[in-house]
This record gives sequence, C-alpha cells and structure tokens, in this order.
Amino acid sequence: MSERDPAPAAGGYLGAGVNTRWQATREHVDMALAGPPPRPLRLSAAPQDVTLDLARSAIVVIDMQNDFCAKGGWVDYLGADYTPDRAPIAPLQRLLPVLRTAGVPVIWVNWGNRPDLANMPPNQIHLYKNSGSGIGLGDPLPGSGARVLEKDSWAAAIVDELEPAPQDIKVDKYRISGFWDTPLDSILRNLGIRSLLFAGVNTDQCVLHSLTDANFLGYGCVMLEDCCATSSPDFCTEATIWNVKKCFGFVTDSQTVIRALEGGA
Repeated sequence: MSERDPAPAAGGYLGAGVNTRWQATREHVDMALAGPPPRPLRLSAAPQDVTLDLARSAIVVIDMQNDFCAKGGWVDYLGADYTPDRAPIAPLQRLLPVLRTAGVPVIWVNWGNRPDLANMPPNQIHLYKNSGSGIGLGDPLPGSGARVLEKDSWAAAIVDELEPAPQDIKVDKYRISGFWDTPLDSILRNLGIRSLLFAGVNTDQCVLHSLTDANFLGYGCVMLEDCCATSSPDFCTEATIWNVKKCFGFVTDSQTVIRALEGGA
C-alpha cells in the first residue's frame, strides 16, 4: 500500500501487478505508486553470473503436456521416444514450490488449439502433418480419442506430476513461440516482470523460440538446463545452449536457483 495514501476512504488498487498498479479513490488516481523494493538473487550461470530481481521475475514452463511427455500421447503414437521429454518433471517438482514460496509467478505456456483450428494457417498444419494425412493438430488419437493439442483435451493437459497451483497463470499458444498471437507479453508487462526463467520442452524448439522472442522484447532470459529437454538428437541441445549463452541470455540449472534462494549460493 502506498505510504502517501495508506488507507483510501473509498476505492482501491487497479491492476493485477504490484509493480504496475494504480491506486484510486473517488477524488484521485495515483499512477506513481512505488513498486516493491528489489530482491536481488545472484546466480552462478554461463557465460557469466547474473543477478535477478525476484520481485520482477517469473518462470515460464513450456509444453509439459501429455501429448509430448506421456504414454499414449501424440509423440508416443508417432513412434518416437517421449521419455526424454519427461526429464524436467523431477527438477520442476523440486523447484516450483520454492519459487512460489519466494513469490515468483509460475506461468504455464501450453499448446492449446481451438477446436476449429481457425487461427492455424496451412503452414502450421503442414509442420505436423506434412503428407496431408495421418494424425496431426486437432485429430483424435487412436485409443483415447483425445484430440492432438486441443485446448481442454487430455492430450493438451499438463502431465499429472506437475499439477499447477491455484495462483499459477496459464497461457495457450498456437505456434512454436509462446509470444506469437498470445497474451503472454501483456501479462508479463502488467505484472511488471523484467526477467524470465525458462523451462519445458522441446529445448531446441518451443523453449528456444519463446526465449529468443522474449530476448527480442527486452526481457532478461535465463534457461534452466536441467528443466528443459527434447526428443531431438543431442547436437540440437548443444547448439541451443551455445546460442543462448552467445546471443540470447544465460544458462544455469534448478539446483543453482534453489541453493541461491536458500542462501547457499
């Protein structure tokens, strides 16, 4: 609450973010509220150590969904090995409660198609159904009948092991990047977020391109290496990590974050 107007007689705060909200009464609107003081957190990282402001940071967890990470999901149906994409589950189970306790927002960015695919142009459908036949976006999976990556289907649901908390934020995406044609950037700006931790699958696809878009939009970006995974060949992960360190941000891991939060960094 503002020190200049600690108890407005009639009115309240406007906006979801303590960093950006206004305070209003019948007589006055204060757009100059001071945000919370910085809460620095220094992390060992590459290419150099980095300090985040916990009061202005969030974690973005991308595509930890049944279609990518579970038996009976789309990747499994296609005959690929989905088990590498399960690697982030255990570290995220440890990290997310610690971040929530520290007041860091957890944002789940998941592929969630419209049932009619009305916003999916042919090039995006071709990406996953390049022969024009087979099981692609929005098609029912044999057996369960769940529609591939369709919002509110089992296929698009977050894996059971990573149940979101009530205060977490969910954003549907429709492209490789979580920023394109979604409210993610607006949400982050309204919360006053300036730095982002990145986790999820696939490291070299949706994680990388969401991270690069965040970088282009001006956010400080930190990839949590052990909280990211891919079913692509190893060289794809190696190239992604090299490029993040070279061009787009920093790389560390969940244990480093936990130790720093617990005062052991």
